[in-house]
Amino acid sequence: MLSTALLLMLGSMLCSLRLDQPGSFPKPLSAKEERLYLERAAAGDIAARNILIERNLRLVAHIMKKYYTQSGDQEDLLSIGTIGLIKGIESFDPSKGARLATYAARCVENEILMHFRSQRKLAGDVSLSDCIEPGRTELLSRFRM
Repeated sequence: MLSTALLLMLGSMLCSLRLDQPGSFPKPLSAKEERLYLERAAAGDIAARNILIERNLRLVAHIMKKYYTQSGDQEDLLSIGTIGLIKGIESFDPSKGARLATYAARCVENEILMHFRSQRKLAGDVSLSDCIEPGRTELLSRFRM
């Protein structure tokens, strides 16, 4: 049991360290490359959109670090943040003059915050498998007859 807990803790520490290494994510795109891939993505090029997503994963990891509380949340928040990144890339309008990273950062953050709000909302819900109070059990049994 102790060895399992130690392995889990070591695995989570290695996962945390992997995000901090400079070579773990591809380098961000230059402004010129970003414009080129945005034009291609707007024209419907899926490969260009995928490159934009891959090259901005570092941004997702950076934003996620502000919010995760337990090491087990990292992978979930990375996935949720990546969904926000994809939404940001899909809805980005370069004619407004902002850089993609500036716009996408807000989308990633909003997606993570929406996840936390939904978790808080679900925490108050009562499951049908929860125990019923003893006094109510007698009352319910009368109505079943």
